[in-house]
Amino acid sequence: MDFKSFVDMFDVMTCVISVETKEDGSYGEIRIVTGNQAYVNSIEHANPDVPQMLTSKFVPNSLYQTYFPTDLNFEDFCFRCAVLKQPMHSYVHPDRYDFWFNLYMMPLGSEGNLHYCTYSQIVSRSADSEQMSNTSASTASDVLNTCIKLRGTTNFQHTMDEVISDIRKLCDAQSCVILLTDEENHTCKALCESRNEYSMLPSMSGVLQEGFYDLVASWKDTIGGSNCLIAKNRNDWEYIRQKNPAWYESLVKANVDSIVLFPLKSTDETLGYIWACNFDIKNAVKIKETLELTTFFVGSEIANQRLVEKLRILSSVDMLTGVLNRNEMNNRIDGLRKIGCEEIKGLGIVFADLNGLKRVNDNEGHAAGDLLLKNGAMLLQNIFVGDEIYRAGGDEFMVLMTFTTEEAIVERIAKAKKLSRHYGNVSFAMGYSFQSVVTDITYALKTADERMYADKEQYYKEHPELKR
Repeated sequence: MDFKSFVDMFDVMTCVISVETKEDGSYGEIRIVTGNQAYVNSIEHANPDVPQMLTSKFVPNSLYQTYFPTDLNFEDFCFRCAVLKQPMHSYVHPDRYDFWFNLYMMPLGSEGNLHYCTYSQIVSRSADSEQMSNTSASTASDVLNTCIKLRGTTNFQHTMDEVISDIRKLCDAQSCVILLTDEENHTCKALCESRNEYSMLPSMSGVLQEGFYDLVASWKDTIGGSNCLIAKNRNDWEYIRQKNPAWYESLVKANVDSIVLFPLKSTDETLGYIWACNFDIKNAVKIKETLELTTFFVGSEIANQRLVEKLRILSSVDMLTGVLNRNEMNNRIDGLRKIGCEEIKGLGIVFADLNGLKRVNDNEGHAAGDLLLKNGAMLLQNIFVGDEIYRAGGDEFMVLMTFTTEEAIVERIAKAKKLSRHYGNVSFAMGYSFQSVVTDITYALKTADERMYADKEQYYKEHPELKR
């Protein structure tokens, strides 16, 4: 067949692809046989509206890796279309390009062990929501079900447990996990996990250990700029073995026969990964299509939850010292007044006021004053471990202790005063109150405050030269 004349009839970028098959039924080399002028121009002429290839010269019948890196998803589509004679369509955004690809593939004939298909693509800088929603009815129903659960939730963790269970059942997989990553601290944690009753795969609680983040960090390079990785046959596993031998060995050791792995993203930030192991490979295309859309919404919801958590921290934490702020302190006290303190036994209130902050600000500048506040907060955090520490305002802090004893409070105050010189010569005036059975939170606050001011007066009597 005259493939060149055939593709020249297409207006959009189109080429013909050949897929070699082997005697064992696997596929071998995949080549770009020929392309129409639009396709050739996209390679040979620099254009900001099309992705840059690895070479600027089109040579007919070259391996596809001549133009872009190995991509298992691309190979699977080529095999299904050229060899299995299945028309294929996908709308994807590979990580290696700042483009969305609207891909169409149609089967052509075969000659011996070479099988052919067309490959047409339309690229754009921005996503087309209409194309993203152009899926089968069953896929749309599955994704819509996930979206409704995510948007209607009042318990994020419980909903994510439901979602991951739904995804596992959809994939008919032995296990399914959402793993969150923290690139700044080089840590990762399992957000949710679902396993079927027959799964022999290790749970994430037994996998998450020191060094696991380094393995997770290697996945980005293994995915190789595609939007996901699916391993379900000999070619796929050989690719992983060569690309990432450490991960390959861990998968083999865990008895993983198949895996589909998607990054969870929000804009350009990788939030983590979602994967399913030992899934129904007969439905690989539908699983990929469903997860492509599902991860888009799951990633967005996780990003929203992280934003809410950041806002919560900003609204409750003093940004200078890192302890809880006055607003959070007031909410805590108001809550105790409203609901009562009957269940709290052994309430301790400690007020701590920095001595000499104004003098430091006036003589050494506010940067030195800020450092004094930070050191003071650090001292309190190291002494009152596990207790609630608030910056009440200015140079004053409050510590709220529950289920404590008066002896423990006195001991910690004495320790704080003794160790203060090790924290940049921090000096605190401190006062406390203790109620074994809480009856009046206002009285407890008043008592601690009065004792703190008495301690401050005593400090300045002993150091009149420091009195502000």
